[in-house]
This record gives sequence, C-alpha cells and structure tokens, in this order.
Amino acid sequence: MKKVALLLVVLLGVAHFATLSRCEDDVAEEKEDSDEENSDDEEEEEEDDGTEVKEENGVLVLTNNNYDTFMEGRDTVLIEFYAPWCGHCKQFAPEYEKIAQTLKENDPPIPVAKVDATLASDIASRFDVSGYPTIKIMKNGEALDYDGERTEKAIVARVKEVAQPDWKPPPEATLVLTKDNFDETVNNADIILVEFYAPWCGHCKRLAPEYEKAAKELSTRSPPIPLAKVDATVESEIATRFDVTGYPTIKIFRKGKMFDYNGPREQHGIVDYMSEQAGPPSKQVQAVKQVQELIKDGDDAVIVGVFSSEQDAAYELYIEACNTLREDFTFRHSFSSEVAKLLKASPSQIVIVQPEKFRSKHEPASHTLAVEDSTLVSEVQEFFKKHVTPLVGHRKPSNDAKRYTKRPLVVVYYGVDFSFDFRKATQFWRSKVLEVAKDFPEYTFAIGDEEDYAEELKSLGLSDSGEEVNVGILADGGKKFAMQPEEFDSDVLRDFVMAFKKGKLKPIIKSQPVPKNNKGPVKVVVGKTFDEIVMDTQKDVLIEFYAPWCGHCKKLEPDYLALGKKYKGEKNLVIAKMDSTANDVPNESYKAEGFPTIYFAPSNNKQSPIKFESGDRTVEALSKFLEKHATKLSQKRDEL
Repeated sequence: MKKVALLLVVLLGVAHFATLSRCEDDVAEEKEDSDEENSDDEEEEEEDDGTEVKEENGVLVLTNNNYDTFMEGRDTVLIEFYAPWCGHCKQFAPEYEKIAQTLKENDPPIPVAKVDATLASDIASRFDVSGYPTIKIMKNGEALDYDGERTEKAIVARVKEVAQPDWKPPPEATLVLTKDNFDETVNNADIILVEFYAPWCGHCKRLAPEYEKAAKELSTRSPPIPLAKVDATVESEIATRFDVTGYPTIKIFRKGKMFDYNGPREQHGIVDYMSEQAGPPSKQVQAVKQVQELIKDGDDAVIVGVFSSEQDAAYELYIEACNTLREDFTFRHSFSSEVAKLLKASPSQIVIVQPEKFRSKHEPASHTLAVEDSTLVSEVQEFFKKHVTPLVGHRKPSNDAKRYTKRPLVVVYYGVDFSFDFRKATQFWRSKVLEVAKDFPEYTFAIGDEEDYAEELKSLGLSDSGEEVNVGILADGGKKFAMQPEEFDSDVLRDFVMAFKKGKLKPIIKSQPVPKNNKGPVKVVVGKTFDEIVMDTQKDVLIEFYAPWCGHCKKLEPDYLALGKKYKGEKNLVIAKMDSTANDVPNESYKAEGFPTIYFAPSNNKQSPIKFESGDRTVEALSKFLEKHATKLSQKRDEL
C-alpha cells in the first residue's frame, strides 16, 4: 500500500509540473502573439501617417503629407495635377503611364508622379493649379510649366532635356524695369505693356504665368511687342509717378505716353488685345464705296481724316489724338482725292458724318475740322466728343458708357427697332423727340429700347405705366425724374423738359419710410432724408452704407453702435447708416460699390466726402479717422 501511495504522489507531482510548463508556454505564446500584434499595429501606424509614396500603374502618388519629403534632394520630377472627374485627365491617363515606364528606364531613372488636386489642395494652391490636367516639370524644387503636346514622345523629350546636368531655365521674356532703365525703355518703345506688381499680391501671382506666356508669344511677333514689370514696392518713386494705388496695375506706354490697359488678364486675351493696340488706331479707306456703306448702314458716327500722305503733319497729329480714344470711337483716314470729294473735304481736314438713320433737318449732315500747325491734340479730341453723338441718338447698353454719360440726359423709352419692318414706327416717335431736342441744346436727348432698360424704367416707376412711350430724365448727382404717364407727343415732352429746367419737378427716390423715432446713437438715413441729414452743412456726418445680408456689416454693427454712443454728446456730429439695397443715394459722390462702405462728409465740403479705406473697422480705428477729418468736434477724445 505504501508503494502504491508513493507512486500516486509521484504521478500527481509530474502532472502538476506538466501543467505549470504548459501554462508558461501558453503565456509565452500569448506574449509572442501580443508582440507580433503590437508590431503589426506599429507598422499600420507607420503606413497611416501618409508619408509613404504609393505607386499606381508605374505612376507615383503624391499627397499633401508626402510631397515635400519625396521632393527633397531630387533633381527632376514630372508631375501631373489632375481631378478624378476630369474627362481630359482620364483620356490622358494611359499615355501618362507609358511616359512613367519610359522615364523609369532612363539612365538615371526620372520619377513620374501625379497629384489629385481635389484632395491635395495645399500643393495645388502652392503651384496655382486652376485647370486639369496641369503638367509641371520640377527642377530642383522649382516648377516649370509644360505647355507642349500631350504625347509620350513630346513630354519625354522635354523632361530629358530639363534633366540634363547643365540645363538652365531660359531668361524671362518679361522685361524687369527699375529706376535705372524705366525711362529709357519706355520712352524708346513704340508700344510697351507695363505691369506694376507687389510680390505678396495674390492677384499678381496668378497673373504672372499668363503674363510671361503672353510676353514670350508677343516677343516672336514682327515687330515684337515688349511686356515689362515693375516691383512697385521697391520702385515706389515710379509707382507714385503713375498713380499706382493697387496691384496689379497695368498700363500701355507709347513713346513714354501712358494709356490705360482695359484688356483681359490671361495669355491669349493679352496677346489679342496688345496685337490690336499695336496697330494704328485709324484704318485706311481707299474706295469711296467703303465710306458710302458706313454712312448708309452704319450704327455710329463715321469719322474720317483726309490727308495728302502719311508724311502730312496733320496726319501724325490725327493719329496721336486717335490713340487715346481708340476704344471709344472707330477712326478712318484716307489719302484718296475721290474720298475727299465725297466728304466735301480738303487735305488736313477731319470729317464726322452721321449715318443716314440719324440725320435730321435740325442738324448739319456733317462737321469738319481743319487741322493747322497750331491745332492741339486736345482740340481734335474735343471735336470728336462734341459731334459724335447726333441730336437724338440711339442709347444702348453697348454705347451707354461711351456716348451717354453727360447729364442731364433725356431718354424716351419705347420699342426701338431700326430693322426694315419697324424703322418707320421707330422714326415716327424719334421725329417727335427731335422737335423738342433742337430747342434744348444744353441737354442730351436719346431714344432707348424699353426692353434694354427695363430695370431703369422700374427705378423710374414706369414699368407698369401702360403707355407705349415713357420718358425719364437722368440728372446730375444721380437724381432721376419721371414724366407722368400720358399719351406722348412733342408738346407733352416739351412741357416735361421745361418743368425740369425751371426746377418744378421732384426727383424719383427709392426710399424706405422715414423713421418715426430716430433719436438713437446711430441715425437711420433713408432715400428721402439723405439730403436733410448727410448734406447738412452745419454738421459733420459719418455714414455707413450697408446691406442686410452682408456678413462684414453684421460684424461691424456692435462697434459702429459703440462709436455712436461715444460721440452722442457731440451736437454737430452725426453717426449714421443707410441700407443701400432699399434706398437710392441721390448723390454720385457717395458711391457704395461694396459693403460696408463708410464716408465722412465734412460740414464744409459735402460734395467731396472722405472714404474710410482701412480694413480695421474697430471703434479705435474709426475714432482716429473721424477725429482726423472732423471740423465740428467740441473736444478731441482718445478713449471710450
């Protein structure tokens, strides 16, 4: 029995030892498993940090996270910026993958990458990517635009060229002007385009590549048209000389004389505009028939200079006068005696002829100016401006800003149509306007199609007049007057214009109701009270023009109210505001082209208000501005 008991004890001991060994093995295995899992997690974390550069069909995928790390120390890299939804990008993808394979086999290999610009917006913004696909070659971190054919052969050849160790970028086609070379360059150029820029200006940065491309294209023209740039922050003296106050400011110079640039700001638009500007402002006519057609079917005044030859001093003066106004008028010139005979002109004379449809018995068929040695360019230009508009012309959106800016302007609205079927009716009403216009030479008269000026008619309160013909007068200071709807004839029009002349008419002013209680720290101005409050010569007025939906205006509101409270004790100072969307501003000196717009109207000069230009619209900043210009403050204040 003892032996049996001893044997049982030994067996139990062995079993316990085996159990312990298994537990230790299990713990070890679990630890190993845990270590492997932790290792896997660490690897996943490393993968998830976004710095790994993946590859899709041989093309490297760059992101905001891995771009800078990948580019570090690399000589040449080809990159395509694309958008997943872009059809051109999808079409280009197989070709780009071939390019990647070809350049991978190059000695040394050249990386080919792509960037989803819709996801990697930081990188796309850095390189001003605005269209897809955009292809750039990176050379030591500097981006070069690729503008060639999107074929494997063309792109590979260009990349290999840039990858050469001795490759250097070509010099800029855009000339860099400084105080040392500005005058010499500009004064000697028949025509040159100059951009005044600031290095920090976002608009300038966006313009730069387009401007450079245009410069390259125009440099190949015969003769070339130079494009130049001036860093206005460095060359402040030049910028001041030409009244540069914003960036970019672009000007055309002809032999040192400055002209405004009103053209596009992208490559092809700049090229087309400057090509047109480089040509003469007046086109030569050789045949009588050309002038006859312009007179018979034209829609604007026909201006023709008649000269003996291009060497005629009068011709040179004419061309100089035309240059400034080339966008406002269409100029012609002729050396033909037949054309001179048609126009009843002699050499060195300029003739303005109205098209047949604008002729009337109340005005000359043409006007002639003789150009003499003593004639000034300004006199020629005044001649153009004075006689280019007929006694009663056709005002349209296309010629409004060029022909009908003078005030007062009397406009007669109806269905104006000079096509064959409607010409007779159009001229019937126009003839009645002519009868009145001849007696008021101090005013400009025009007819306008009621559909072209539907909004203007609405502002005059004439949209629903029910009359076939309506009349309005647009006067100085933005004021407008409407004729009471009634059956139209010459006598009715004459009475209306005479009443205006005698000051018997009340202007039409869009206005909210006059506030019943207006004793708050910020006075509310409406259309009907603008003159009474803002134009009061006994008081200084600070007025904010706002729009109810404007976020900047809402943000300003508490500060503006605090400003009103600060100066509430000043009897001769008014802090005011006006909803520009619900009220007319009956004075053109107070233009609000954005919101909020703030003007200070000093008591002694209401027609020349001072605009608050600072973006800092705090109480402190507004107080400083107000106290700088105030004429009526009883005491200066430095704190709330």
